[in-house]
Amino acid sequence: MLSLTHLPFAAAVHPQARPARRLTWDSREAGPETAFVALPGEAMHGNQFVQQALDQGAPFVLTDLDAVRAVRVQGAREALIAWARAERRHNPLVIGITGSVGKTTAKSYAAAALEARFMPVYNTLPAIACFLIEHGCGSEPLVVEMGIDRVGEMRELVDLVSPDVGVVTAIGAAHLEALGSLEGVAREKGVILEGGSGLVSVQASRFFPKSGFPNVETYGFGDATYAGENLQVNAEGASFRFGGVDVRLPLASTVQAEAAVLGLSLAARAGLDLGAAVSRLAAVSVPGGRYRVLPGRYTVINDTYNASPLSMQAALDALSAYGGRTISVLGRMLELGPDEAELHAQVGDYARSRADLRYGVGQFAALLGERAFASVPELLAALKPELRDGDVVLVKASRGISWAPEVRLQHGVGLDSVVSELLRWRGDS
Repeated sequence: MLSLTHLPFAAAVHPQARPARRLTWDSREAGPETAFVALPGEAMHGNQFVQQALDQGAPFVLTDLDAVRAVRVQGAREALIAWARAERRHNPLVIGITGSVGKTTAKSYAAAALEARFMPVYNTLPAIACFLIEHGCGSEPLVVEMGIDRVGEMRELVDLVSPDVGVVTAIGAAHLEALGSLEGVAREKGVILEGGSGLVSVQASRFFPKSGFPNVETYGFGDATYAGENLQVNAEGASFRFGGVDVRLPLASTVQAEAAVLGLSLAARAGLDLGAAVSRLAAVSVPGGRYRVLPGRYTVINDTYNASPLSMQAALDALSAYGGRTISVLGRMLELGPDEAELHAQVGDYARSRADLRYGVGQFAALLGERAFASVPELLAALKPELRDGDVVLVKASRGISWAPEVRLQHGVGLDSVVSELLRWRGDS
């Protein structure tokens, strides 16, 4: 329970305020066991939703308003951060994970290997603060996903989380509009390695040389401090050995295998039994839209949650491991800055070496595939008669794409709607 006594900040606690089990910054999630923190936002202030949260039964609201069940403070954001820092200090092991791609996958595998509590889908400062307040006092390790899209944001997150181990999964072209270059991405992400010890993937290691980061070790396949061996990837999944133990991950790609090596590296550092950790890894389920393999008379790979050049290449590599006819359906990657056309063209060139049929949709469609379409309905009309039993279809684009009104489908907007249609045609829904 989140106690309202001995708070690490000055507050006037309304006599009807009561402890809660959870804390949220989203008023829609407030309820009898979930309190609400009213934060300032870009478009509106959370204070506008205080009454809604109270009506839904929130045990208390953290706000500067004089309201029923209010924990009244001068600044809700500052109070939230102070509370989170105070609770985090009680936990013996906190892992912070960042990277241009693969954060959520790495988080899921690291948490399974360590038997840790881990962040839900969101990875912003308010979400992390609420997570630390809820779980910081526990004895279980915590795995925190830390995403950024602007200069200085990682410093804020590190100051909040104080990770005992900082992890960088990959450095690639992502959020370049704000971070400027790969070197800018590495500089911002690398802040997570400045505290305690660090782990970086083999791919990211060239950005963090040992001379500048003496407390950082590497993980992955090949020349790494913690190395998986004999990696095999096919349509059934990925297999490798780590520390003398065989690892088998159903329906996994190289990206999942690398995340599993990270998890086992952390487990080894913590002195845990690797055999038991491997058993837990085999049952990991990554949240929807992140390389989700959906077998059937033709296989659909749903990787529509987000996209960058690095993650596009990884997904195309995974696609090429399948034995059937391979089809890529790719859409725009966002926040790539002035070189976005060139980066899309590079992905399209890579797709030609990895997929038998290549479709592009929306802006840059012709760069992503020879079968190029302006809208989702046009794409679907061409794709449906082409499908055969045994095909493997990869669908991937940035989730933030907003299609024009004329391309909207009853199933949704963007390439996630293509996945819905593929499954419907297959008879899944």
